[in-house]
Amino acid sequence: MSERGRALIGRGYMEGNNLSSKTIEIGNLHINIDKKGAHAYSKVSYPLRYGRFADIKTPEYVFQFNLSGELKFINGRGKDWPHPSEWLKRTVTNDWVYYSTGGYDGVYDCFGEYYLPCLSYPSNNINSFDPFCDTAVMSAIKDWGLFHKRLTELNIGSIPKSIRDFLSLIISNSPSELHRKSGRIYEIIGDEITVLPPDARHVDYDVIPIIIADGCLYRCGFCRVKSHFDFKERSRLNIKEQVRDLKCFFRTDISNYNSLFLGQHDALNSSIDLLEFAARYAFDELNLDNSNLDAPNLFMFGSVDSIINADYMTFDRLNSLPFKTYINIGLESTDQDTLDKLRKSITTNDVKRAFAKIIEINRRYDQIEVTSNFVFGADLPAGHIKSFLKLIENNFDHPFHKGSIYFSPLINSKNPEWKSRIKREFFKLKTKILVPSFLYLIQKL
Repeated sequence: MSERGRALIGRGYMEGNNLSSKTIEIGNLHINIDKKGAHAYSKVSYPLRYGRFADIKTPEYVFQFNLSGELKFINGRGKDWPHPSEWLKRTVTNDWVYYSTGGYDGVYDCFGEYYLPCLSYPSNNINSFDPFCDTAVMSAIKDWGLFHKRLTELNIGSIPKSIRDFLSLIISNSPSELHRKSGRIYEIIGDEITVLPPDARHVDYDVIPIIIADGCLYRCGFCRVKSHFDFKERSRLNIKEQVRDLKCFFRTDISNYNSLFLGQHDALNSSIDLLEFAARYAFDELNLDNSNLDAPNLFMFGSVDSIINADYMTFDRLNSLPFKTYINIGLESTDQDTLDKLRKSITTNDVKRAFAKIIEINRRYDQIEVTSNFVFGADLPAGHIKSFLKLIENNFDHPFHKGSIYFSPLINSKNPEWKSRIKREFFKLKTKILVPSFLYLIQKL
């Protein structure tokens, strides 16, 4: 093992005066297996953890673990770490996300959050900084493996049983085991989650996914995450099996979740009976009412046709669910030339009808928020932005706090200069919109 790896864990066992059966020091490790974070998600400009978790501090890192003993966060403590308020997150599918302050330069105005998620997989991210090319960040991921190996060499027989048991749990979740387990969630739900609704940012994308319908209605030509299936509802039996197996998958850490994603790309097109069944069944079976986090949330996608065709009884029933429900609708444009270029088989009249209904739903229901997506790119027809601003002018005469509008950047490798201008061009547009508006980065489970 390298000297760097050996430095992660010292030898010896020491109990401090203020240490309990939940906290201990072993050499240069400080272990706490009963940390209490915030019980509600907040918009804050500093690192904040939620629910219950454990952490192990070394001179160079803070490794944080969920209640199942799986690594979730790494914070760097050394002088080479890019910023003391930035961190790495390991997702449930074993991807890495680096949370950057972005220099605090307009990050909140752009994304609705104080941190910019930098993804380790291809996306439409506009950030020019790639933390996964940073030596300190990559060393942290590598050193997690070294740290885990060293844990297996510790003599933990004489320490308190509660800590010994949790360390054994961490040891059982090696990097290779976490990689193996990450594929299990897709086996359970029967498909890969290629994109989550942008509203899932409100819970840092920590959602339990349940697919109630496969496929989508349009298969738009521009879409990078399109389904290869025609739209088809899942059976109630299949949904029950997913919930049962997901409960086993998340194990003890299920208590740190309070939100569901009903997939896949157009859950709103499902019957309200199936929607309501899936939401209530999962709420009860997963015991979300007793989560460590307050205020359960339900996220889903919808389409232009599904929101137009849904009657208000559908939304009455959604509003009565034990969740705050977010429905994200892909409108893309109110300009027909743009819709045709995107190969989206709807008309501008369809989009205008859907947008009017979105506004009405947001005004009528206190437990439902419907948001919308529009594309944002350099090579779109001139009528795209012009028609969008006309849509805003025709529907709003004063600011309204609900119904965020998201703009999905179309990153074109043939026009790299556009990427550097996206934020500037977006801010010009944002000042003319009377509802909250943000950029939408494609982020998966």
